[in-house]
Amino acid sequence: MRNPYVPIKAKVEKVWDEARDIRTFRLRPLDGEIRFEPGQFVEVSVFGAGEIPISIASDPEVSEYIELSVRRVGRVTSAMFRLKEGDLVGIRGPYGNGWPLKESRGRDILIVGGGCGAGALRSAILWITKHREDYGKVEILYGARTPADLMYRREFEGLREGGTCRVLLTVDYVPEGVEWRYDVGVVTKLFKKVTVNPREAVAFICGPEIMMKFAVRGLVSMGFKIGNIYLSMERRMKCGLGLCGHCQIGNKYVCQDGPVFCYEEIIPLPDKIL
Repeated sequence: MRNPYVPIKAKVEKVWDEARDIRTFRLRPLDGEIRFEPGQFVEVSVFGAGEIPISIASDPEVSEYIELSVRRVGRVTSAMFRLKEGDLVGIRGPYGNGWPLKESRGRDILIVGGGCGAGALRSAILWITKHREDYGKVEILYGARTPADLMYRREFEGLREGGTCRVLLTVDYVPEGVEWRYDVGVVTKLFKKVTVNPREAVAFICGPEIMMKFAVRGLVSMGFKIGNIYLSMERRMKCGLGLCGHCQIGNKYVCQDGPVFCYEEIIPLPDKIL
């Protein structure tokens, strides 16, 4: 039985720039596979720098490697940005629960992402597009600060142009001289363009907590049932094992009971995050 405290070694197989200060890393375990559910996360150790939790952003039907999209914000993420192809890192996990994709079969899906939250949603989007016949209407709303901060832009534009899903993109503002042909404004302004049936659809949301707060309010006012709204609280994760208490919200541990929660679960918690 594998010791949950000991990471397995993985090789950095590929690295590419995803957006401004965001890179995607493809990690291949040296021994075995990594099987995960969309919405789960892993703990990544950069030897000599530390360990951080990161949502898995790759295709859940590919177990030979995982892809992680990382924003450079601190010591460990800065160390990750210095990694090169062929370097080794440690991986623990996967941990937590994921998006209710199997339970949502046959229903309309609304996906709402903001900023780095797209990383926690990407694996679910990849699953849905590969199993498109299992779902009704699928609409993806994604917003970032500027066009340079937009993650997976080519993928989203490909989905938009291919007609597999309806994709609406927006940014807070467009710097002078930058070409942008989509919406401008916060992502919740796109709600007026949503065509899924709010009384029957399931919503997946991930982004900054202030964005999720107003997204939930907007969806409820549109008629979404609180039991059909799911959120990833990935930004609160820490050890992954429910031991450090860093991610505790009331009687819940984000790393063990989440990171994906039904909004109905969150409402009674004492820490009014949303």
